[in-house]
Amino acid sequence: MPESLARAVARERRPSPAPPADARRYVNQWVEREAIGTEEVPAFVLILRTRGCYWADQKGCSMCGYAKDTLGRSATPAELAEQLDHALARYKNEPYVKVYTSGSFLDDREVDPASRVALGRAFSGRARRLLVETLPEFATPETLGPLHEAFSGELEVALGLESTDPDVLGRLVHKNAPPREYLEAGDRVRALGLRAKAYLLLKPPYLTENEAVRDVLRSIREAHAHFDALSVNPVHIQNGTVVEWMYHRGRYRPPWLWSVVETLRTGAPLRGTSRLVSFPTAGGLPRGPHNCPRCNTRVLEAIEEASLRQDFGALDALDCDCRSEWQRLSALEPLGVEA
Repeated sequence: MPESLARAVARERRPSPAPPADARRYVNQWVEREAIGTEEVPAFVLILRTRGCYWADQKGCSMCGYAKDTLGRSATPAELAEQLDHALARYKNEPYVKVYTSGSFLDDREVDPASRVALGRAFSGRARRLLVETLPEFATPETLGPLHEAFSGELEVALGLESTDPDVLGRLVHKNAPPREYLEAGDRVRALGLRAKAYLLLKPPYLTENEAVRDVLRSIREAHAHFDALSVNPVHIQNGTVVEWMYHRGRYRPPWLWSVVETLRTGAPLRGTSRLVSFPTAGGLPRGPHNCPRCNTRVLEAIEEASLRQDFGALDALDCDCRSEWQRLSALEPLGVEA
């Protein structure tokens, strides 16, 4: 896709500045399965409505459409406080809390420092672990120190590394920083006594299925020493993205679930002491990672159980007629007829 078209897509997905009424409610909230160590626990997930990622204004990542869920402006401290109050009314003391902003929680333009501290205090003494997400330039002692002091439990900082290959990250994913900045940010987070987590993207545009699996495996091998957890995120088609533009023109198929299985099976011995997980978004749907209707549910359940238990042996027994089709087509892109 030409550079000019990528920038045009970025402009189209940014909403106009929202009125105050739209800023009083968060984007979404739900509870999902997670694990702290060997213990399976419920996780409270909250997406705050903020201005979103600054990089989405300039160019944006090829697979990311989260800018559509933003305010199109910075949220005021009062607006963020009201969103948090609404969320706390639904919070049932889940031990794991994940807070997202469709961007960087540590960017002052998205969440001001006082609001970050207020959120940390709100969950302190109730949650055992609090996860926030950020771009690497914001993961500093200055931003993390006050949040760490406000939250009495374990603070986890997630970074969208996506790939340790500079060409994949810069040319295909359109990230704003090279891999080394993400690895260095992971090191800074851990040096503060906090947990660092990296997201690894499975099948950016322009890679075949085989190339995508190899890219994630290389990233696991090169990144595990910098992070406590590695999350393999297979691409799903979001509205208003470069990937969607390609999808509608028959130039992109979301990854097969067999590729997720292969990545976890082969990647497990490469992960060192890091947790290796995958919880595919939109799994089994045409716009998400999928196999065939006969095995989608079974394979997704196996991936989730393996991720929670860190036991990947059961993945070896998975099979379906569509697996041979995945093997036959995995070196081709586009992949032709959908399974």
